[in-house]
Formats: sequence, C-alpha cells, structure tokens
Amino acid sequence: MTKTLIAPSILAADFANLQRDIEMINSSTADWFHIDIMDGVFVPNISFGMPVLDAIVKHARKTIDVHLMIVDPDRYVKTFADLGAHNLTVHYEACTHLHRTLQAIRAEGMKAGVAVNPHTNIDLLEDTINDIDLVCLMSVNPGFGGQSFIENTYAKISKLKEMITRKGAATLIEIDGGVTDKNAKQLVDAGADVLVAGNFVFRSENPTQTIADLRRLLD
Repeated sequence: MTKTLIAPSILAADFANLQRDIEMINSSTADWFHIDIMDGVFVPNISFGMPVLDAIVKHARKTIDVHLMIVDPDRYVKTFADLGAHNLTVHYEACTHLHRTLQAIRAEGMKAGVAVNPHTNIDLLEDTINDIDLVCLMSVNPGFGGQSFIENTYAKISKLKEMITRKGAATLIEIDGGVTDKNAKQLVDAGADVLVAGNFVFRSENPTQTIADLRRLLD
C-alpha cells in the first residue's frame, strides 16, 4: 500500500449539519467515512443507527467504513451490507465465534474488520489474521470521542505488523482514538495504514484544511 488512508469519524461531526459535513469530506483529501454504531450496551454510549447511516450513504462518495460497537453483531451483518457499508468492523470482545462472523461479512461482499480494545492482547488474532481485511486498534477506550491517546498503541502496532508480515496476510492496520498531527507520523512509522480522526478534524477551525495538512504530513 502506497499511501496512508485518512478516515474522518462522523461521530465528531455536527449532527445538526450532517449533510454539510459529509460534503466537506467528499471534497477533502480524506479517503473514508468512519462511522461508529454504538448500542449503549457494549459501550456506555449510544451514537446512531440504521436510518442515519442510510442518510449518510445517500450523500457520501467515498468508502463507508462502519465500526460496530455493539453486542451480537452477527444479527446485523446483512443489514449493514444492504445499507451500503464497504467495510464492516466488529469487536473481538463481542464475537463468540469470530471466524464465522468474518465469513458472514465477506459473504455479503464487504471487507471484514476486527476491532480490538486497549486491554485485549493482539496475539488473540493469530489464528484468524488471514481472514481479516482490517484490524482496528482502539487507542482509547471505546464509547466516547475526545479521549487521550494510549501510548502503548505504538508497541501494539509493531507487534501486529510483525504478525501480518509473518503470516503473509494483507490486513490493514487502522488506528481509532486520539489521532492528531502530533502522533500521526509516529503511528504510520510504527506500521499503521489507516488513521481515524474525529475531534482533531471536526473541532478545528477549517476541517478541510486540517485534513489537507494531515495528508501533507503523511505523504
């Protein structure tokens, strides 16, 4: 892969002006829309569900990267495929039969992602890494935007990159939480392929320029 992908997190967008923020991402140098679906059970927060995703997809012109922070994600695999998700990421901690879940996601024509909480050992992906298109390393505890970046993430990226290389997998490494222009280059140097940026983008004075500056930093 030649360039790092930038995925602004819609969780940090202005929900009262959602179409405006979607069009901003469309016209920016960002690559993906990162969309967090939270159920208030797996994580202590509720974000939005299918109707809002459906509305986003109608206007988005880039890859739809859906991150499910929900219990029993298997129930909704086909639903999110029908809504237009390109990538569907489930949490390792929420899947009793992860291999089966990954197969179900791919059978619906989506890329299969696995998210891993900060406390979860990356070695647990050893037996499924060749079936995973994307590993989303949580660099904050999932549930809320604006948290501080967990420094142990750098070591975790390096360890995961070594596993991917050793296994001959084509898995991308995505970092979600606390990404800014202060740590982006270090994350990429450690082996990250996709950077999710929420508050850093949407709380800035000029989100389009912030994305462009981040792109310039990474290129």
